[in-house]
Amino acid sequence: MLGKVPPEALAAHVLGRQGADLESVQQGPAYGEDAAALDVESGTLVVSSDPLSLAAERVGTLAVNVACNDVVASGGDPTWLTNIIFLPGDADSAVLDRVTKQVDEAADALDVAIVGGHSEYNPSLERPLLTMTCMGMADPFVPTGGASPGDEVILTKGVGIEGTAILATDFESELLEAGVDPALIEAGAGFYDDIGVISEGKHLRSWATAMHDPTEGGLVDALLELASASGVSVDIDSSAIPVREPTAVLTEAMGVDPCRIFGSGALLGTVPESDLDAALSLVERAGIEASHIGTITDSTPPTLSLGDETFTEPVRDGMYRLWE
Repeated sequence: MLGKVPPEALAAHVLGRQGADLESVQQGPAYGEDAAALDVESGTLVVSSDPLSLAAERVGTLAVNVACNDVVASGGDPTWLTNIIFLPGDADSAVLDRVTKQVDEAADALDVAIVGGHSEYNPSLERPLLTMTCMGMADPFVPTGGASPGDEVILTKGVGIEGTAILATDFESELLEAGVDPALIEAGAGFYDDIGVISEGKHLRSWATAMHDPTEGGLVDALLELASASGVSVDIDSSAIPVREPTAVLTEAMGVDPCRIFGSGALLGTVPESDLDAALSLVERAGIEASHIGTITDSTPPTLSLGDETFTEPVRDGMYRLWE
């Protein structure tokens, strides 16, 4: 099995086992929530952890950005990172050098300090595995579960940005064999520069009732997680979803759905209808694409309506079969 533990298993074996019940925990573990929120003396500290292993070529770059994005999606400013690195047993020093150089450059670009971690070899691994924990202060904390019926749904940049970058680097030879224009592959590889969402997060958080970072399972899973966490349903206009040309071409060549692959680089947010135009304008004035893609509705159970498709359960990320 590859991918996230399903919601029913989380509910049965994980989410009810949270250790001590402390009043300082404003938001603890919950399906769909990007980060924990802790009451500390100076305000609200948000904390999020994420693993990264499958994207071999730029694993360090992605690991930093994915962890930081979850703090951003919770209304916070990423400030500190811890980094745990597991290396294959046969990895030489060049692998460690490459990974840590990527981590350092990505964290420095985001003005985030790496404050600790751990490194070791694990002979059972085929590729490096990184687990990042990101921390930062939020004022206010923005949950995934804050959307209400009548809110409007905003998506920044486009779908499948992270997945496109991985396809362009880890599957370059397959794309060339499929006849994809090398210029589009190069453009897709450039999407690594768009993985972070700090800028749009700072602009959207003042309006947002909820925000979420589309990662595994892409836009589809992110919308389902937001719906489940908020106890609402989501009605999405599929024609309004922005898909960049490299994403469209590379995903078609590899036979995957751009809405169901790793989606870091986009930020999903909900805002009251009265604030929609102002929120879109603010994000776009910062030079970031932003699209109104749908509306929050009231129905039970939480459901995603996407064009002529309806989803009530998470989907498996379409890229997993490419590694199997």
